[in-house]
Amino acid sequence: MQIATPRGESIKCIVAGEERQEGVERGRGPYNALLPLLQEEEYASFHAENPEWTFNHLAVDYRNGNVYLGAVNRIYKLSPGLEVQVSHETGPDEDNRKCYPPRIVQPCSEPLTLTNNVNKMLLMDYRENRLLACGSLYQGICKLLRLDDLFKLGEPFHKKEHYLSGVNESGSVFGVIVSYGNASPDMLFVATAVDGKPEYFPTISSRKLARNSEEDGMFAYVFHDEFVASMIKIPSDTFTVIPDFDIYYIYGFASGNFVYFLTLQPEMGADTAFNSYVEVPIGCISGNVEYRLLEAAYLSKAGAILARSLDVAPDDDVLFAVFSKGQKRRPRQASQDSALCVFSLRKINEKIKERLQSYCTQHFCFLVCKSVKDVLF
Repeated sequence: MQIATPRGESIKCIVAGEERQEGVERGRGPYNALLPLLQEEEYASFHAENPEWTFNHLAVDYRNGNVYLGAVNRIYKLSPGLEVQVSHETGPDEDNRKCYPPRIVQPCSEPLTLTNNVNKMLLMDYRENRLLACGSLYQGICKLLRLDDLFKLGEPFHKKEHYLSGVNESGSVFGVIVSYGNASPDMLFVATAVDGKPEYFPTISSRKLARNSEEDGMFAYVFHDEFVASMIKIPSDTFTVIPDFDIYYIYGFASGNFVYFLTLQPEMGADTAFNSYVEVPIGCISGNVEYRLLEAAYLSKAGAILARSLDVAPDDDVLFAVFSKGQKRRPRQASQDSALCVFSLRKINEKIKERLQSYCTQHFCFLVCKSVKDVLF
């Protein structure tokens, strides 16, 4: 299989189950090494007590191997062997998606029904030894749970900023925690699909992650005055032009001085609330076939073998991304034709920097690459 690689950039892909890499012996990549394990090892398993409580998110504590599962109506803590250590009930509860947050704060005239709480976001906060779990009840309320026993440390709900994940059970949310050392509180960068009450949900925002789980300023915007805030909102007239407009956040990560989100979305205009916001499409090409529909992604270090094929250092960040063919819309049918591609993050940043030099003013930078030639392959 031949891969289009402008500017000499190397991309490693698995398409339809076959591995190819220019200049690298077949079977020496990181993917085939996993196959004997999949075929020979026996694995532990865990099943929720209710088959309708599907799993939505998973987080693993790298320090001890404990596994945390975000499911419908439950948060589970499992041992490295997938034995249940403790569970925390999150639902169901009386709610209506047309209501504003919990009725103890603001009464709701809409009829209430018993509603499942679907986990929308599950993040490890290592510095404070807690788990951030956000669900679909009450316009997206979040809990802060102690990692040891899932004891509820806090559940902020008094302000609009306290609601992060929205009521749409299938809507996407992705969060990235960034630490700036012991002198400053951590920051939470959160990306949310169009959902529920739009005044509650900027599509991207940076929030304060207070050390005290019960602090009133939890999830407050990092910067906020009467004119601008550390958020991006979709202009209201967008929904007039594109009634079903939405953004699906697939993955997010921090690297160096930047936070990245990978999305499926229509093209859209700028919002000046973020002073250095950049959009650049990515995708893969095999022959004349474009793989542009992002399914999943993961950031890792290159390692020695892959670093040589990508012409990067072994400790450089690389982005693994799975793409399929199809339109950039959800929901969609599963595709039988997909590609796993690897991008050098350093080379992506170089390409972004080249274009930023042409698109920046004194106070604001914004970039949307729309043509096929602008896509990072």
